[in-house]
Amino acid sequence: MITSWTSGLARHRTGRLAAAVAGIALAVALVAALGSFLTASKATMTQRAVRSVAVAWQVEVQPGADPNAVLSLVRKAPGTRAALPVGFARTTGFTARVQGSTQTTGPGVVLGLPAGYRARFPDEIRSLSGSPTGVLLAQQTASNLHAAPGDTVGIQLPNVGVRQVRVDGVVDLPQADSLFQKAGAPAQTQPTAPPDNVVLLPADRFASLTHGAPDVTTQIHVARDAGLPSDPAAAFTSTTGAAHNLEAKSAGGALVGDNLGAALDSARQDALYAQILFLFLGVPGALLAAALTAAVASAGGERRRQEQGLLRLRGLSPRQITGLAGLEAAVVAGVGGLAGLAIAALTGRLAFGTVSFGASATTWALWYGLAFVLGAAVAAGAVLVPALRDLHSVTVADTRKEAGVRRRSPWWMRYGVDFALLIGSWLVFRASSGNQYALVLAPEGVPALSVSYWAFLGPALLWIGAALLMWRVTLLALAHGRPALARLARPLTASLAGTTAAVMSRRRRPLARSVVLLALAVSFAISTAVFNSTYQQQAEADARLTNGADVTVSEPPGAHVPPGAASKLRVPGVRHVEPVQHRFAYVGSDLQDLYGVRPGTIARATSLQDAYFAGGTTGQLMRRLAQRPDNLLVSEETVKDFQLSPGDTVNLRVQDARTKALRTVPFHYAGIVKEFPTAPKDSFFVANADYVAKATGSDSVGAFLLDTDGTHQKQIATQLRTRLGTSATVTDLTQTRGTVGTSLTSVDLAGLTRIELAFAVLLAAGAGGLVLALGLAERRRTFAIATVLGARSGQLRGMVLSEALLLATGGLAGGALIGWALSEMLVKVLTGVFDPPPASLAVPGTYLALTVSAAVAAILAAALNGIRSAGRPAVEELRDL
Repeated sequence: MITSWTSGLARHRTGRLAAAVAGIALAVALVAALGSFLTASKATMTQRAVRSVAVAWQVEVQPGADPNAVLSLVRKAPGTRAALPVGFARTTGFTARVQGSTQTTGPGVVLGLPAGYRARFPDEIRSLSGSPTGVLLAQQTASNLHAAPGDTVGIQLPNVGVRQVRVDGVVDLPQADSLFQKAGAPAQTQPTAPPDNVVLLPADRFASLTHGAPDVTTQIHVARDAGLPSDPAAAFTSTTGAAHNLEAKSAGGALVGDNLGAALDSARQDALYAQILFLFLGVPGALLAAALTAAVASAGGERRRQEQGLLRLRGLSPRQITGLAGLEAAVVAGVGGLAGLAIAALTGRLAFGTVSFGASATTWALWYGLAFVLGAAVAAGAVLVPALRDLHSVTVADTRKEAGVRRRSPWWMRYGVDFALLIGSWLVFRASSGNQYALVLAPEGVPALSVSYWAFLGPALLWIGAALLMWRVTLLALAHGRPALARLARPLTASLAGTTAAVMSRRRRPLARSVVLLALAVSFAISTAVFNSTYQQQAEADARLTNGADVTVSEPPGAHVPPGAASKLRVPGVRHVEPVQHRFAYVGSDLQDLYGVRPGTIARATSLQDAYFAGGTTGQLMRRLAQRPDNLLVSEETVKDFQLSPGDTVNLRVQDARTKALRTVPFHYAGIVKEFPTAPKDSFFVANADYVAKATGSDSVGAFLLDTDGTHQKQIATQLRTRLGTSATVTDLTQTRGTVGTSLTSVDLAGLTRIELAFAVLLAAGAGGLVLALGLAERRRTFAIATVLGARSGQLRGMVLSEALLLATGGLAGGALIGWALSEMLVKVLTGVFDPPPASLAVPGTYLALTVSAAVAAILAAALNGIRSAGRPAVEELRDL
């Protein structure tokens, strides 16, 4: 019997089984792919954090401790691959006599590097010119002293005097911030910037020159090779625990500057955001695939009840009928689950080069197994549970009755659950998008991360509430809008317009379910695509803010470079060069950066968004600076601290370039600046460059912003570095993207949304076509009777197309509305992912057009198949049924 039943299902219910299998396959594939990718990407974050650190630990020997004893202790610590002592000495300044003039600098630092240091820590120092060994000047120091390899530099040491050294090379220190950190101190007490003046000496030369000088310390620089857990949070706990263990063993003789822990601290927050994005963007897709499977199964619910009644009449016991229903669920689960795992593996192979998405074999197998079990649960819920419910609540006589329209509304409509959910969503959204709200709380140095998971309620309640509201509206429209439906259907069905409207009104429940399912699929595709596009837009904006423009040439502090020097930077490929002044100014006792810009041309070299300002648009504020040169744009924090109102006078103390003394210069508060190219994240000012030059007696430029039309940035930057040498620092946008981009930016979000967008298209097509096709297939008897009663083929075609048109119009329109609202909410709730916050959403028109086209094509294909079936001879159709 089981074999006969199975073969009968395969022969006569092929479409229903295939559709259910497709729904299960999509759910299993999405969970397996996203889960494997999430785990693999966490491991990738850990690896990237480890690679980003040149020196894992900087162990500072404390006063009174023996450096050799500390060095021995560090080398014996588990996981230590290499440990070398580095000397640090403070200087009062450097001098150099170049081309008949003497140049001097302020205080600086001298480092003593042991032999083999650069081989052990290759990423700490980058050679620019001259020899890679010997006496090395940092690039900024060489620029300040106008020194080059072969020149002599004097090192001024307290209590020792001036020591002369001959420069062998000029180098860059890519990780200067961590190199000159205050070991063991919290982030808020670290120096705001590394020293400008640095000289690197061989260890023996350092020891002889600094003999007798005070304030000489020793650090042990450590490279670690400890096997860290793949999860960044676990790796952070492991490395910080090892650092604390070393400090405890040293009994106060050493403090550890944990650079590796700091990198993992940032990565663990990125990992948690990736997990949040998985929940925000991945779980809805899996739920939607499950809902699609349930809708597919319910499309044949009436026929399944009739088959169940026939089996009961023929003497089958409830246990046997349950076994047959379980067999159908097992077939759907088994075939759909295996197909889903194959789709996930194929997705991994095509998109990421490996079926495991980069995860370990154990993790990959675990996620695939979990996805298969979830698919089986969905199949049981969609196929087996309804069969058991009908078995216990429906009599044999009931199964022979024509399904009628339930007069009573669903319970959730009677109690207004949809309205309650939407109100709850709005309340949660208001609370979670407040100024003091943080989705992820990651206290510096604290192993535990906390997530405000209740913020997930906002989008979740919106999604469910909007779906139920749309279901309510569709039911009411189909129940009470028969005259309007008849008028709309008349061009397609002629005299059968009234009948077509009556049929759709009678079938309003399955039609409403189909419309809502399509709307949810489209909204899922829209919200995922808009979120991804907006993130990419803001990641690019962040890179441009940090670098300033396509290519930026930064002049060293104190250098007098006039705006006319821009002519030297006009190499082939550069469309515009924009000078930007950089000064420092006191407001009260607070020292802030001051940027002088040319209001009429600054936007030609860089991107200025309205979100960067308050109190006016970008254009309005730039016009204010141009019309009144003493106008000033102030940070929001300064406005609050000094209680400024528009038009207030702001007296800034700036240095006069001629006398070097501070002088008071009046400005007028004209607006708020939140972000600005090359500016720091904290407080700063933006003013008219001409007014700043007049007030300070100097028009010297701090940086030149170069517009290359977004192309060839790397090549142009290389050409300018060759031309300018060490006299200026050249950075390009491609370089800055890698610097400011987090592991979430470069690895996880791109991969996550790549998977999401592919499945979203499939879900939209499935929601549009599968349910309609099965619904039409279950109504072949209706079409056959209509044919017998005299309906023409054109009228039958019109009936099918009217239903398809209703589904497409309602589903796509509702999906667009829900998708827009969900996108706005997602971007606002996940504001911590965006830096800077977006002024507007980025809409990927091409992808959305593809999604709509896929859904329309699936609906059209289902309608054409229904038309073909309706065209069969009525006698044959009734005999088969």
